[in-house]
Amino acid sequence: MQYLLIAVLLLIVSVQTDAQNENNIYLTVRADDMASFHDANEACIKACKEGIGRSVEVMVPCAWFPEAVKMLKDNHSIDAGIHLVLTSEWEGIKWRPLTNAPSLVDKDGYFFQQIWGGKDTYANNYLLKADWKIEDIEKELRAQIELAMKYIPRLSHLTAHMGCTHMDPKVSQLVEKLAREYKIYSENYPDIKYLKGWDNNKTLNEKIDQFISNINNLTPGKYVFIEHPGLNNSEMNSAIFDKNNTLGFDRQTVTDIYTNERVIKALRDKGVKLVSFPELVKIK
Repeated sequence: MQYLLIAVLLLIVSVQTDAQNENNIYLTVRADDMASFHDANEACIKACKEGIGRSVEVMVPCAWFPEAVKMLKDNHSIDAGIHLVLTSEWEGIKWRPLTNAPSLVDKDGYFFQQIWGGKDTYANNYLLKADWKIEDIEKELRAQIELAMKYIPRLSHLTAHMGCTHMDPKVSQLVEKLAREYKIYSENYPDIKYLKGWDNNKTLNEKIDQFISNINNLTPGKYVFIEHPGLNNSEMNSAIFDKNNTLGFDRQTVTDIYTNERVIKALRDKGVKLVSFPELVKIK
């Protein structure tokens, strides 16, 4: 009889907890493009240690991957995902596949600049115009995942850089298969919604105001916010995309917003529960 009573009480607590969860707002704030630049590495760690960042997304083929590995070893509590790469979009810095994947590279052996195409000088430099092979994509993505897991054993999930995993249904199916095989989460869950950020044509304070307004408008549920922290240094400003050399300024703004006291207070006042990506996925 005593054991039955305990079981009933546990069931009641469980039901109450589920009911409370339905009224909660859960948010994962991603810090994307770690390993793309030294300044991105510094900013992603800062965003998580001093701000609202809860998961970093690491680009394995990039030059600053070894430093990202060391930083994550030194900051072992930060959740890490692999940011799968099939493009090299910047004009001032380039990266290549880890494998021999001839259908995925341009005439110079770099990843194509775009997935879906672009304009101006790189109008023809995009992957979907090439005779890409799913076998090359699988080989390359496996290599990226395995290298990431070798040096970041706690790797919990995978995400897409520049939307590459959605370029074709065959690629989407492949990525879901790889996530299951390597026992890590994919980013595709139908019950997760996206928190809106800010308009780029605004001042920093206006962006903060807009972001806080979007936070205040959240309703119960599970959310992800995605942005790219960086630092406004010469390194990031050397990278050009579509004749745009404001990368350092733009990504410094992200870092400033992620660590802004008003933003942190707005999330706290709204009762938003900041969680890592695997924690978000497990919430029912």
